[in-house]
Amino acid sequence: MLNNIGLPGLLLIAVVVLVLFGRGKISSLMGEVGKGITAFKKGVSDGSKELEDATTEETTASTAEKDKV
Repeated sequence: MLNNIGLPGLLLIAVVVLVLFGRGKISSLMGEVGKGITAFKKGVSDGSKELEDATTEETTASTAEKDKV
C-alpha cells in the first residue's frame, strides 16, 4: 500500500501536517527528537566505554594473579 507513494504524495502529506500542527509545534517536536538522538548516542558511547574499562580491569586482574603464582 505504501509502496506507491511518490514525491507528490509525500509533499501533500507534509503540507497537511504543517497546516494541522503549525510550524512552531513541528519545530519544537523536531528539537525534542534531536535531543533524544543526542542522549541515545551519549548513552551508547558511555556503555561502550564502561565495557572497555571492565575488560581492561579483568585483563589487569588476571595478569596480576598470574604474576603471583
